[in-house]
Amino acid sequence: MILVTGATGNIGSALLKELLAHAAGPVRALTRDVSRAAFPAGVEAVEGDLAMPESLEPALKGTRALFLPSRVGPDAGILAAARRAGVEHVVLVSSITTLTHPHLGPAGENQAVERLLKGSGMAWTILRPTQFASNALLWAPSIRAGEAVRTPFADIGLPAIHPADIASVARAALTEPGHRGRVYALTGPEPMSARQQVAAVAAAIGRAVPFAEIGRQEARPWMAGVVGERDADAVLDVMGGDPNEELLAVRDTVQHVTGSPARPFRQWATEHADAFR
Repeated sequence: MILVTGATGNIGSALLKELLAHAAGPVRALTRDVSRAAFPAGVEAVEGDLAMPESLEPALKGTRALFLPSRVGPDAGILAAARRAGVEHVVLVSSITTLTHPHLGPAGENQAVERLLKGSGMAWTILRPTQFASNALLWAPSIRAGEAVRTPFADIGLPAIHPADIASVARAALTEPGHRGRVYALTGPEPMSARQQVAAVAAAIGRAVPFAEIGRQEARPWMAGVVGERDADAVLDVMGGDPNEELLAVRDTVQHVTGSPARPFRQWATEHADAFR
């Protein structure tokens, strides 16, 4: 049995489809409310809340492998519950910032979760994705309203990754040999600046999208409203305020692990065009 947590998120929902398409065996999806669950046929919905590890016992019963996004709940309690239930292997979604910006607060928290997992006694695989292509959805309200996208660091090109590629690597790690004890840094296939991403969205929806670069200080209140005051500066650093070679590097890990090339941002934009119309 494979248990997918974060099952309604950008990665988890894609992972469920991947597991079903590859006939990976019994699959469970964790949800806080089974009555409202809408998972693909063949997925067992089980109620539980990562914020309350004690609620996970029914979902973990009989689970062999666990997919877990970092820092969604109290990770020490979640991993302890998984070990008690007899989980053999955990695939953890951490962040590339543990490599590129280890001094930042969120990166340090992800490092701590990675250490917990490595010391848990369970087998592990750690995924460290870069910026998600789906972060562009933060611009959707402005684009739908015909307003300008206002963002800092307009021409810093980060290799944003399609969440479905993270799911593809997770599926391989959960179901294929050779991935235990491995750490995978994951990126998209090419650098794409914010300006280029907005142009790709404009092409996908078939109309021009106004764009305006703003300064870091002007962007900070908006970012604090998205991620909280504590993490706003860290996120702005990773968006482009403090780039380095590791952050900007394009990696071929997705193709190496899955056998398929990483999906470009333009594909993500086309697939999600309705969100911007």
